[in-house]
Amino acid sequence: MHEGTLAQRMGIEFVEAGPDRVVGRMPVEGNTQPYGLLHGGASVVLAESLGSVAAAIHAGPGRIAVGIEINATHHRSARSGYVTGVATKLHGGRTLATYDIEITDEQGRRVCTSRLTCMLRDS
Repeated sequence: MHEGTLAQRMGIEFVEAGPDRVVGRMPVEGNTQPYGLLHGGASVVLAESLGSVAAAIHAGPGRIAVGIEINATHHRSARSGYVTGVATKLHGGRTLATYDIEITDEQGRRVCTSRLTCMLRDS
């Protein structure tokens, strides 16, 4: 399902996937800005990837999820290793699904908090 996507190019690995919670991780290496820190945009890509997968599972067969709003607050930097994201459902309706995504470093420190809302529609 993710062959040839941005998530694959950024090295995102999905660890757990369900309609209420999706967990994934991404390497910091290869996803940094010029100062060697995890790029904020990479955190947003991880967050949207996890939340969109969860929303698509929630939507069910024959339906798709498209992101319509995302925000992110970057709390601290990461320089190496992996960051892990956990998307947790805040709202799951027939036409909208919203997820809270918490991204942490390997020491369990919060790197980024994001919220994603997806529109659910027939494919």
